[in-house]
Amino acid sequence: MKKLLCAVVALSVVMVLSGPAVWTADAQAQTPERQMAEKEIQGTIAKVAGDKITLADGTQLKIPTTVRVERSELKPGAAVKIAYAEQAGEKVVTNLVVAR
Repeated sequence: MKKLLCAVVALSVVMVLSGPAVWTADAQAQTPERQMAEKEIQGTIAKVAGDKITLADGTQLKIPTTVRVERSELKPGAAVKIAYAEQAGEKVVTNLVVAR
């Protein structure tokens, strides 16, 4: 019983001490510099090819599978509002809304 109590206390201490480190890492991930790296664009879809769309102004964006969007709505002529981040020289969509 004594060993179990010691293990529970030790685990509690580790969790309490490691919590702030996790919170700090999460807070750093949302720095103003990181938030500013995300950009927004509005436009009309000109072309859809696989996981990429091209807007009427020539902007090409990649839509990862993690972005929730009804793929059937992504068609030429659809008006969209897109948030994206530059990753390895590519515009990667983080949020996409199709105007209805």
